[in-house]
Amino acid sequence: MVNILIVYDSRTGNTEKAAFLVAEGVRKVSGVNCVVKRVDDVTLDDLLNANGIMVGSPTYYGGMSAKIKDLFDRSVKVHGKLEGKVGAAFTTSGGTATGAETTLLSMIEAMLIHGMIVKGDPEDKHYGLAIVGAPESEEDKNLCREFGYKFANLVVKISKAMTT
Repeated sequence: MVNILIVYDSRTGNTEKAAFLVAEGVRKVSGVNCVVKRVDDVTLDDLLNANGIMVGSPTYYGGMSAKIKDLFDRSVKVHGKLEGKVGAAFTTSGGTATGAETTLLSMIEAMLIHGMIVKGDPEDKHYGLAIVGAPESEEDKNLCREFGYKFANLVVKISKAMTT
């Protein structure tokens, strides 16, 4: 069984909605155990026990929230132990051109420093998933689910390759 952890911070509920929609997509892939946790409830052991870690944050001044940043800061205690795990990022923001891409990159940066493999997309949403406001439209909901589905498939492929 492959373990995927979705970590999120959400003050208004927008990022939380996205996290649970992403989880719906993850759960469509067989052989995957998906856990969704608010950042306040995540331990370093949760990170260590996951094959894939997806992190979601609201966009605050073009960067991740302080709580997500604190998790990455605390993760220095397990530095080197997240190498080879698959990572991805998602965000919700107040509008277009409001810092969503730099928020995604700030989270991806931390993942790369850990030696994680980061899921990108050559077609659209290159750095991760960015939703304006809450994912209310069917298009936004489907983007969240598809993002989770693609991520889970990559985690399964890489996990299988690492065990053979």
